[in-house]
Amino acid sequence: MENFLKDFEIRPKESSDAARRKWRSAVTIVKNRRRRFRMVADLDRRTEAELLRKTHAEKLRIAVLVGKAAFQFISGGIVQSYEVTDEFRLAGFEIDAEKLSLMIEAQNLRDLEAFKGVEGIARRLSVSLDKGISTIEQPLLPVRQKLYGLNIWKQKPSKSFLLFAWEALQDKTLVILLVCAIISVVLGAFAEGWPKCIYNAISITLSVLLVVMLTAISDHQQLGQFQNLEQEKKKKYVLVSRDGQKQKVLFCDLVVGDVVHLYSGDQVPADGILISGINLLVDESSLSGESEPVKISTESPFLLSGMKVQDGSGRMLVTSVGVRTSWGRLMETLDEIGGDETPLQVMLNGVATYIGKIGLFISILTFLALTIWFLVEKAIQNQFLEWSSSDILELLNYIAVAVALIIVAIPEGLPLAVTLSLAFAIQKLMNDRLLVRHLYACETMGSVTCICTDKTGTLTTNNMVVEKMWISDKVIFCMGTADSLGSTISLSVLDILLQSIFQNTEAEVVRGKGGGKTIMGTPTERALLEFGLLLRDNFNAQRQQFRVLKIEPFNSFRKKMSVLVAYPDGERRAFCKGASEIVLETCDKIIDCNGEFLPLTEERRDTVMFIINNFSREALRTLCLACRKIENTTVEGEIPNDGYTLVALIGIKDPIRPGVKSAVQTCLAAGITVRMVTGDNIHTAKAIAKECGILTNDGLALEGPEFRSKSPAEMKVLVPKIQVLARSTPVDKHILVTCLRDEFREKVAVTGDGTNDAPALKKADIGLSMGIAGTEVAKENADAIILDDNFNTIVNLVKWGRAVYINVQKFVQYQMTVSMVTVMFSFVSACISGSIPLTVVQLLWVNLIVDGLGALALATEPPSDELMKKPPVRQAEGFITKYMWRNIFGQGIYQLVVLVFFNFDGKQVLGLSGSDADDILNTFIFNTLIFFEIFTEINCRDVDRLNVFRGLFDSWKLLVVTASVVVFQVIIVEFLGTFANTVQLSWQLWLLSIFIGSTCMLTQLF
Repeated sequence: MENFLKDFEIRPKESSDAARRKWRSAVTIVKNRRRRFRMVADLDRRTEAELLRKTHAEKLRIAVLVGKAAFQFISGGIVQSYEVTDEFRLAGFEIDAEKLSLMIEAQNLRDLEAFKGVEGIARRLSVSLDKGISTIEQPLLPVRQKLYGLNIWKQKPSKSFLLFAWEALQDKTLVILLVCAIISVVLGAFAEGWPKCIYNAISITLSVLLVVMLTAISDHQQLGQFQNLEQEKKKKYVLVSRDGQKQKVLFCDLVVGDVVHLYSGDQVPADGILISGINLLVDESSLSGESEPVKISTESPFLLSGMKVQDGSGRMLVTSVGVRTSWGRLMETLDEIGGDETPLQVMLNGVATYIGKIGLFISILTFLALTIWFLVEKAIQNQFLEWSSSDILELLNYIAVAVALIIVAIPEGLPLAVTLSLAFAIQKLMNDRLLVRHLYACETMGSVTCICTDKTGTLTTNNMVVEKMWISDKVIFCMGTADSLGSTISLSVLDILLQSIFQNTEAEVVRGKGGGKTIMGTPTERALLEFGLLLRDNFNAQRQQFRVLKIEPFNSFRKKMSVLVAYPDGERRAFCKGASEIVLETCDKIIDCNGEFLPLTEERRDTVMFIINNFSREALRTLCLACRKIENTTVEGEIPNDGYTLVALIGIKDPIRPGVKSAVQTCLAAGITVRMVTGDNIHTAKAIAKECGILTNDGLALEGPEFRSKSPAEMKVLVPKIQVLARSTPVDKHILVTCLRDEFREKVAVTGDGTNDAPALKKADIGLSMGIAGTEVAKENADAIILDDNFNTIVNLVKWGRAVYINVQKFVQYQMTVSMVTVMFSFVSACISGSIPLTVVQLLWVNLIVDGLGALALATEPPSDELMKKPPVRQAEGFITKYMWRNIFGQGIYQLVVLVFFNFDGKQVLGLSGSDADDILNTFIFNTLIFFEIFTEINCRDVDRLNVFRGLFDSWKLLVVTASVVVFQVIIVEFLGTFANTVQLSWQLWLLSIFIGSTCMLTQLF
């Protein structure tokens, strides 16, 4: 079948609009186009929205680059005569929302200066730039939200249940059946009389309404699950100062007047003005289209919502939120377009199309066979020219039966089963602390053959603590008391050590409302600062005593942080900390036990390297602290890159997460290679990798610089053996991912948390961002977010990805088997006898079991541990496997033979006689068909194994569905005979139906 599905192939990522339009146009057989394409993107509206976005971006770019002077010329004199409206003035404000919005959008420096800068704006907004908003003093937060707006924009309204029911009624075949029911009432009134004429119409109408209601319920539940996903995706937190304390608030709770702290990788959450910053660079390409980063400073202090911080840090005063921001207005103009369809959804649309064509053809042949038999019989009886209302009613019934067969034959539920399975999976994954941003991530993860994972926070707990320190030629175990530690270090050396820790840090000590201390910063910064506070608790005093002149923050390329500090006596000193080998290269002196600076000879350098390697082999993360006195010859304001004095070597312990080793072993057993990519020292990386079970005896560990220097030919030899890549940069990660995908055709999942990880996250088949340590930039470029930063969660995603693929395979096998049996049995019966034992209502019941209840039962089965003992799903090998084809045809032919046998010889075999013999036989055949369906459903629980009962009682939905079908079947046969055209069966025939239905389980053995 794969040869017929060439038009139904798309890539999970970066698939072109042309490919998406191609498969849409190839879908020619569809009962309800509106429902079928509800969960795919509207490409026409997407094109319009993209043009609108570009137009808006161009206007904004012109306003930013060209419009400053013009706007200042026009409005420069307005500030002197500016008066705030009474509404704002009475609330305690001296500037209104409209004025702030216009000033920020036009980047109007003249107005800002007239308002006395950011300090003047803060005063007019009744806020302290140091302490932030007061939540207990007037004006209160609700007042700010009422006057300046909420930090949200209008969303597309949710569909109601009635609208889903209306969409379900757009099914052309259901409409035809309703029309047939209405006509049958009119004709039946003449042929059969009242009230018998309405029985068939009522039964058809009720069946159609039942199909519509169950379809609407299923679709409405799926919408709820996807809306929950969207709400989780929009949950973003912003670091602000309120009541003098730093705290995180939800993006939607941000208000005008908030003081926001921005760091590398953050997205600017609202329009605002810079208060202070250090090397703050932002990417404004999403707004203006300009790819070059823009430096934000006091000369250019305006920050716009939607910008992304590329480097540095800063604080900003929020001046506009929500739809009053440039980004908010842009988002409001872009309506929800719909998500991109997944490869499996597209492929099953193709399967449904081709099967639907075959089913439509057979249904038409069935109608023709019935009609020809009917006309031949009239001709034999010499009544060909004599037509009554009952004759027309009979032909109308043939049309209804043919339409019902089309409903059964066209597997409308196939692509929708993927959506159902994905919705179920992402809801479960959300409960397991994983947020799927793109649906294809859940599906594609089942095919992953390689996981490139970070170390810190993913394999380890990220709860770092300083365990050892080498200083003054001594190795000190740092887990003791402050007194024991202080007694081993001289006072002068301790002073320099504490200055190196306290002055060169981005962490902060924050006092909570209860008076307790909290350290805010990265795990490494927190560990160092906690160690420093253990030695001497005077962090804030030191920070106030010295003045920071310049900072070069840590990033993944520099792998170090440097700071230039002015002492109270005018002396300047530079401090540097970072990766041990890199900082050591900048040092030419070392501090001794008396605080004297001695030359760093080669012998001493070798000693330091020996200590570094020893620490690393103990799985400790090593950092060097260094300092340098700044002479007058140094360039003013520049932080030197050499001439430092080595102060200390720090060994930080980051314990392995519980369960990581078993999770890695699970991946290896599942045919997935795990590679660790880290910025740590190679000895530390190897020690951690061995502890986790990643690095094996025949595996290769390389450092980033060596890896980058390899030629393409060498890469082909080395990459398959690489299990650890140490001292790596984001560029190394991108090179590794590219090589694995392009050269070795691997399906690669990669983790990332930093801004510079974005290219690798986008390049990988699946990009996984960290929820705790990850930046907003990394999250925006990821396909899924690991909310707990835990490697075990990645394994859960793999398991669910495989479950989605396998579950859909189960449903495809089930639907194709049942549809083939039902349609072919009707066709054979029509050709041989001129009649069909199954009625319209019975066919609709068959379709309801398959399309609705069958999908619910099979497409939502939970994953089993057995899935992780199989190799990755190879999608290139074909979705419908040889084993599935064997099951489909084996089961189908067996069931078809049994039903045809009973249709023609059933009365004799069952000993039926009398006027109701035909009715009993037809009811028995219908009953047997239903039990064939029930046991076929159990058969399809495992498409490639014989033990289909394994884990059956863990699949409670399948048990509930099976029990419900049995109960409703009893009701239909025993109590609804008038409407369903059935008669009551004896208990012997009930047991025989069940027994014959169960025999299809035996065909699984052959």
